[in-house]
Amino acid sequence: MLMDVPSEKPIRVLLADDHRMILEVFALFLTESGNMEVTTAETFDEAADLIQSEGAFDVVLLDLHMPGMNGVAGLRRAIRLNEGKPVAIITGTPTPRMQDEIMKAGASGIVLKTTPVRSLANAIRFMQSGERYLPMELMRLQSPEVRMPRQGHLSDKEMEVLNFLAEGKPNKEIAKELQLAEPTVKMHVTSIYRKFDVQNRTQAVVVARDMGLV
Repeated sequence: MLMDVPSEKPIRVLLADDHRMILEVFALFLTESGNMEVTTAETFDEAADLIQSEGAFDVVLLDLHMPGMNGVAGLRRAIRLNEGKPVAIITGTPTPRMQDEIMKAGASGIVLKTTPVRSLANAIRFMQSGERYLPMELMRLQSPEVRMPRQGHLSDKEMEVLNFLAEGKPNKEIAKELQLAEPTVKMHVTSIYRKFDVQNRTQAVVVARDMGLV
């Protein structure tokens, strides 16, 4: 007898921002197109109450300057309340100093309010998978001279994996596309990190784009 295969469980997202229009646009797209269950709040206190009453969310996005947030202090409190699950900041372009404070406080990423909604969905999936997210604009500000791979060129298979990383695909999807085992894809990703001397996917893609590889 055939059994129904359960659909993928939606990602539970809490989006808190005091700009109602931003909330509505982002929430609508993520709910309809991103396989996400979105809860919204307009103040930090409202967001904190939702986390406590509904349990930890898969990803929490907080406006840095909304009422009650108190900047990085609110971020730290939200991280504690969300039981170790990703908490990120959504803001305009932060200063390098503020960016550094946000990431050192334990944020899973920084999302710009100018981010296209499709890219926002990818950023949320990226953070939900355990990675730390920074948009390309902020990565370039931090940046590096362009770094060349320090342990030889990428193999053909690593180049294929790198191109999928640039598209924001998770390891599971890359494995399916390349007909590889997921641990093999993880091995290739780790090798790319080592050769580029980076710590995560965002950094790897930035270096690859600076080098003209993707």
